[in-house]
Amino acid sequence: MESQPRRLWVYWILFAAWALIFGWQVLEHRRIETAAKKELRNRAKDISTTVGIVLRSQRRFGVISKERIEPALAGLVRPNELSAVALLNTAGDIVASAPTNSDPKVKSTARQPELWESDSVTIMNLVDLGSTVSLDSDNTNPPIVISRESFPRSGETNRPPPDREFRPPSAEGSKASVEFQSGTNRNRGSRAGEGDRRTRFGRPPWMSEAEYKTMSEKQGVHSFLIVLSTRTVQEAMQRDLWLRFIIIAFTTLSVVGFGLAWRNILKTAELQIRLVRASEMNSHLKEMNLAAAGLAHETRNPLNIIRGLGQLISKHADTSAETRQRSVEIVNEADRVAAQLNEFINYSRPREVRRTTVQLNAVAKEVMRALTYDIEEKKISLQIKGDALSIEADEQLLRQVVFNLLLNAVQAVGEGGEIEIRVTKSGTTEALFEVSDNGLGVPAEQRVEIFKPYFTTTQKGTGLGLAVVQQICLAHGWEIRCDGNAPRGARFQVTGMVIAA
Repeated sequence: MESQPRRLWVYWILFAAWALIFGWQVLEHRRIETAAKKELRNRAKDISTTVGIVLRSQRRFGVISKERIEPALAGLVRPNELSAVALLNTAGDIVASAPTNSDPKVKSTARQPELWESDSVTIMNLVDLGSTVSLDSDNTNPPIVISRESFPRSGETNRPPPDREFRPPSAEGSKASVEFQSGTNRNRGSRAGEGDRRTRFGRPPWMSEAEYKTMSEKQGVHSFLIVLSTRTVQEAMQRDLWLRFIIIAFTTLSVVGFGLAWRNILKTAELQIRLVRASEMNSHLKEMNLAAAGLAHETRNPLNIIRGLGQLISKHADTSAETRQRSVEIVNEADRVAAQLNEFINYSRPREVRRTTVQLNAVAKEVMRALTYDIEEKKISLQIKGDALSIEADEQLLRQVVFNLLLNAVQAVGEGGEIEIRVTKSGTTEALFEVSDNGLGVPAEQRVEIFKPYFTTTQKGTGLGLAVVQQICLAHGWEIRCDGNAPRGARFQVTGMVIAA
């Protein structure tokens, strides 16, 4: 009983250690997942820088040819790495993409910077294209992606817009100014200033303000998104998951193994305690047996004399009926005292267990036949159920245990009562022997006291039958207890019987 709380505490500590390691592995797995995603995001930033370089290389008069930018973007697409690139306007519509037939989740990504799916991740707005693509930090107008047909026809490249007044270059000769003059000077200005105009994403000279505003809303590149494969993340997660699974599996095996080892240690300790108690009781009983032998010798002779005189008086011809009746009572009382004396001697005798293989059901049937007269007299229904098990025990002592328990049940039930003997397995190597009845039962506060010597709940009982049963059980290393038998009655269980190999 004292080891039960200690056993539970050890089991709880083992479970807490297992849970701690399990939680640690879960956190480590999430850390690896976060690191893998961070590495993929860094890779996305590198790709975004490359996309910005591609956009700068394709600009011309603040516009980008769709027929040129899409093949350039397609050159960045790599299997199992970069799946798609899409340039978006302010409304989130695609103005150019690679591959051209790709359909990234633009609307879904617009509500969140990242959209993680089973095999890909879509990342949007990695950089500010106005400052990234333009070399002039003062000009953050986004480039416009238009098809080749939208470019001006030959001879209209330097057509001045209707809403702008062009003046000659200033004295400082600003590189950002463009001379729009007639004849050869206009053509030379166009060629000479082309490199300077490439540094800006301002309004192209052939577009009016209204045309540029409309084109900027529909075809202006304000952001872009890229679709990356999550294969590297999945591979890293799968490798780490297997590692965590192996660690948790070894941890579980270790905890279960330690728990079983602790359970075996406790069982061994309990068995050792039982053996010590049995040895102490056996020594005490040896001393009591010497005293009981002397008491029996000194008591039996007077009892035999009293019994003989009582019989002699009852058989005398001149004895009256009343005297004869008193003589019979003297004989009966002498027999009762002699029976109690024999039970006391039996209780005080040391138990030397000689173990053999004994069949439990066979012993129960033999005892049942010995009590046939009492069973039939009270019309008792007696059944033997369970498995046919053989145990290691002293056959004579086992028979006495079964006899006392069955006799106790017969005395407890009334006429027409029910008694059941059950033999079952309580473990892989242990058997359970049980005798239950539907008699008056034993109150809960007396279920320990009934195994003490001279404690009895019946008028005819001597109070030593169950004490002898407990003594024999302790000598074998068994345990016996009394429980209630719902809805009424008592149930005696003998546990710890070792099944014969």
